[in-house]
Amino acid sequence: MPLLDEHVREEVKREFADLTGKVKLLVFTQEFECDYCAETRALAEELAEISEKIGVEVHDLLGSKAVAEKYGIDKIPAIVVLGEGDKDYGIRFFGVPAGYEFSSLLEAIKMASSGDSGLSPESREALKAITNPVHIQVFVTLTCPYCPLAVQTAHRLAVESELIRADMIEASEFPHLANRYGVYAVPKVVMNDRVSFEGALPEKAFVEYLLQAAS
Repeated sequence: MPLLDEHVREEVKREFADLTGKVKLLVFTQEFECDYCAETRALAEELAEISEKIGVEVHDLLGSKAVAEKYGIDKIPAIVVLGEGDKDYGIRFFGVPAGYEFSSLLEAIKMASSGDSGLSPESREALKAITNPVHIQVFVTLTCPYCPLAVQTAHRLAVESELIRADMIEASEFPHLANRYGVYAVPKVVMNDRVSFEGALPEKAFVEYLLQAAS
């Protein structure tokens, strides 16, 4: 049974009407699939059915160890969103991007297709000062209406700078990480394991924390 009903498929088709470059979704799972691996794989495959610009590659986490290591995948389910020519923008999803986070997946695909972060000129200029890698982890739940803003801002930053990687992490699917980083409210953003904040902050404030993490 499809995950996306006909109404949602039509909405997605309209969202994808302006895709320019091709996008590839790398889905990481296991032969004995985890709780949400089947849903994550099915979601990616259904999106690929909607647009010829989208392709899907499914990898077993252990069987494709070299590929997993290349993209920094250490937990499943996971999706890596690549742009034209397999360009890696640093966009990652850990956990099924359903619920409110479905919109984040759609936005990530559109960003990877265009190669444009959509950030303000001020933010673009500020990111030029970054010389050290920054790893952003955005902890979310699928029922949180404010979480997509944080996820999408993080992904925009990753698209803009090759030094930034941004992960969406569904907190309930990875409780050990939620405990490690003290996730008691979402969205919670953790940068380089040492700078963190809660809430969906405006882009300018998000960038200020990023610069602090990169310093």
